[in-house]
Amino acid sequence: MAQRRPWEVEDELWELIEPLLPKVERRFRHPGRKRLDDRRALCGILFVLYTGMPWEFLPQELGYGSGMTCWRRLRDWTEAGVWQRLHELLLAKLNAAGLIDWSRAAIDGSHVRALKGGRKPDRARSTGPAPAPNTM
Repeated sequence: MAQRRPWEVEDELWELIEPLLPKVERRFRHPGRKRLDDRRALCGILFVLYTGMPWEFLPQELGYGSGMTCWRRLRDWTEAGVWQRLHELLLAKLNAAGLIDWSRAAIDGSHVRALKGGRKPDRARSTGPAPAPNTM
C-alpha cells in the first residue's frame, strides 16, 4: 500500500471539511470553464504550504489546478471564515475524544497592539567616526 502524502486529504477529514465550504452555483449563461473540484484545490493549497513552493510554480501534473486557482480558493475560503470554523470543529472533536491536554494551553495577550503606543526610543547615536577638529 502506498504511503499517503501529507498534503492529501483523507476521506474522513474531507467529510468534515466539505460542509464548511461555501457552495458556488455554476452560471447557466456564459458558464466558462468548469470549476476545479474543491478537494483538489485544497490538496493544491496544502501542497504549496507544505513545500513552501511559490504559488505560480505549482506543477499542473499533480492535478491540483493552477497555483492561481488554489490561491484564489484559499483567499475565498479565508474570507468566508472556513479556516476558523474548521479549527473550532477540529478542536471540539479532539476535546470530546480527550486528546487535548488543556494544562499545556497558554493564553497570552502580548500580541495585542497597543493602540496609544509606548515610549518612542531615543534616536540612535552615530557609530561613525567623530569629525576631526577644525584647524582653521
